[in-house]
Amino acid sequence: MAGPIPIGPFSMPMYREWVSRQIRPWIYVLMLVMFQLTGCIYLGAASQITGTTGLMRDDVMFIGICNVIGVNMPFPFLFRYKFRFTNRQLLLNAALVIAACNLLALWVCNSQLSALNSQLKIIPLCVLSFLAGYFKLCGTFECASNIQLWMAPGRDFKIFFPLLYIMVVGDIFLQSWLAGIITYYYSWQMMNWLITGLMLLVVLIVYTLTKNFRMMKPMPLLSMDWLGCALWSMLFMEVVWLFNYGEYYNWWDGRMWRVGLLFTLVTFYLTIQRARHIRHPYIDLAAFRYKTLLPLLALYFIAEWLDSTPKVLQNTLTGGVLHWGWMTTNVFELIGWLGTVAGCLFTLWWMKGLRMKYTQLLIIGGIGLVAYQVMLYFYISPALNIERLYVPVFVRAFGYAIYFTALTIYLEELMPFHHFFMGLTITGIDPMQALLVSIKQLYGVTCLLGVAFLLLLLLWNVQPVRSTMKKIPSWHKVARHVRRLQKKRKESSAF
Repeated sequence: MAGPIPIGPFSMPMYREWVSRQIRPWIYVLMLVMFQLTGCIYLGAASQITGTTGLMRDDVMFIGICNVIGVNMPFPFLFRYKFRFTNRQLLLNAALVIAACNLLALWVCNSQLSALNSQLKIIPLCVLSFLAGYFKLCGTFECASNIQLWMAPGRDFKIFFPLLYIMVVGDIFLQSWLAGIITYYYSWQMMNWLITGLMLLVVLIVYTLTKNFRMMKPMPLLSMDWLGCALWSMLFMEVVWLFNYGEYYNWWDGRMWRVGLLFTLVTFYLTIQRARHIRHPYIDLAAFRYKTLLPLLALYFIAEWLDSTPKVLQNTLTGGVLHWGWMTTNVFELIGWLGTVAGCLFTLWWMKGLRMKYTQLLIIGGIGLVAYQVMLYFYISPALNIERLYVPVFVRAFGYAIYFTALTIYLEELMPFHHFFMGLTITGIDPMQALLVSIKQLYGVTCLLGVAFLLLLLLWNVQPVRSTMKKIPSWHKVARHVRRLQKKRKESSAF
């Protein structure tokens, strides 16, 4: 159903007339939060999933990261979907696909495939996880884009992104907390049933309260690089596979890992060649040529690397050393959510209230990330109590929210509109790679120390340094020196 473009105060013409205008945007906020809670295999219940399905922890991690990849892939297509389908169609399809993925994931995990070979379940679970992530972002974008002018009149991204990331980044903590609670009292399967119920609730809300409304004629889905999207998705998954299973297959010594590396190189070649030779590539290689993009990616990487410590070292400390229960440490997710909300609101106040610079804001965010490391360094002891970790966890989430929100706003100002959503895909995958590096962080620290030691050794051959160092005499000089000492002793004894 088409209609005139509304003019005047903020309005949502896709609603049926009897729905009160005061609650219309809040309903979309509620649906946005529900979309952000979705997934397919929930890492907050990873231990229970590995115990009941026969999957390794590496398998569960890989399936979970496929969901992250799926979330990042629709960005270049989002507006094409919006101009082709109605808001009602997009939300219904997204919610139904996510619900189906959650139910099918349960069926795959409980099927007889596990009796034959648990590895047979990985491929369908990865596909389902990817699809759930893909439509998760589609539903999130459709909700957020329709209330953008309500959240930030004039499309001011300095207001919009901080408010949006309260829900987007904050729900990462809420999803993990919710999965932990439900798994503790029931089972990990109940999380899939809950998400299925929430998506069916979204379907009910959309079906009863909205109607098909178009502001313009639908645009056909032409000149969309579907094959490019598939190639980039395969490339990211293959790179994830290499890092995730490298230790399991013994890296270069494992034949399977070497075959995976070969496939990755072939996919990389095909992906780049397609991006170079078609008119409308999925990711335009020109998006990589902005002079400040690489430093921006480096900042994303550093932030994710600093934020990765809790995912490895803190969990090892609380579980393996202090033997705190899983339900005990789940409170950190709520504290992280509070820190995220505070960080996003602080970013909004800094940019719109104080109108200060990005660099100073990034420094504050960096201080929060580093302060967590420093506090944990001094807190670690066998007598550590859980209350002492509340402040470090809050500060870390506070700093990360500031860092992530500020960099996204800067990315929007850096890149023109037609490249901005490609940039979101690029920067969205870079933190995921940093997460993979953090899984091997203990090895990484050893490598850094080893490199520092090698640098000290290399300094030995630098002339200014070598000239100030005490030289080791040759064996010939040592022998001559010993003969002189012996001669002096003989002469002294003669007197």
